[in-house]
Amino acid sequence: MLRQSFVLLGLLVLAGCAQVPDEKIDERDPLQSFNRPMYDFNMDVLDAYVLRPVAVGYVAVTPTPVRRSVVNFTDNISAPTDVINATLQGKAGNAGISVARFLVNSTVGIFGLFDVATSLGLNIVDEDFGQTLGVWGIGDGAYLMLPGMGPSTARNLTGDVVDNFVLPEIALTTPQTVLVFALKAVEARASLIPQESLLNESLDPYIFMKDIYFQRQLYELHDGNPPIEEEPEDFDEDFLESL
Repeated sequence: MLRQSFVLLGLLVLAGCAQVPDEKIDERDPLQSFNRPMYDFNMDVLDAYVLRPVAVGYVAVTPTPVRRSVVNFTDNISAPTDVINATLQGKAGNAGISVARFLVNSTVGIFGLFDVATSLGLNIVDEDFGQTLGVWGIGDGAYLMLPGMGPSTARNLTGDVVDNFVLPEIALTTPQTVLVFALKAVEARASLIPQESLLNESLDPYIFMKDIYFQRQLYELHDGNPPIEEEPEDFDEDFLESL
């Protein structure tokens, strides 16, 4: 969904530049000759000179309660997308939770600025059309490192395009859409600042990010209960949750 794209904008820009080691061909990443240079551009230019400085300044001047309200608001306007995708996936319970969250937080929570629903036991359920396609049996497709957008796959990129047509986000004016985009991007990047060392200390940040991305997709596709696999040595659950 649109939210996923914005969250991934923060993911793309965390590590320092690394030398590309000799490696076996990754069948998930047939476009690596394009993806690696794009990753370097995202890190060395977009993050170094734009996103990270803005995120650091944002954290420095914005009180934690205000940041929390920003996250709550952007999550709330994406709730209808969660409802539709949960329904398409046959998850009636998750769809009902998202409907209830949207109604409660849009009213009692003052247009979503306060997450009252979670305090009532209605925890957020993040569903997007990329996950829906996965539930329908469609594979990931090629791994993609997008300029200014971060990691994705052919399936999830298609899902993002579809999710962008879901109300109420389509009802926003162009300036409002730009504002929501900026808020999501900056907050996503700010939330990843404490985890930067994980990428900086990895032997190959590009591969590390790619592996974490695919783990996150598997985690979401199985609603937090993916098939048990051996975790990489540097795996950090808090980092995974923040993507």
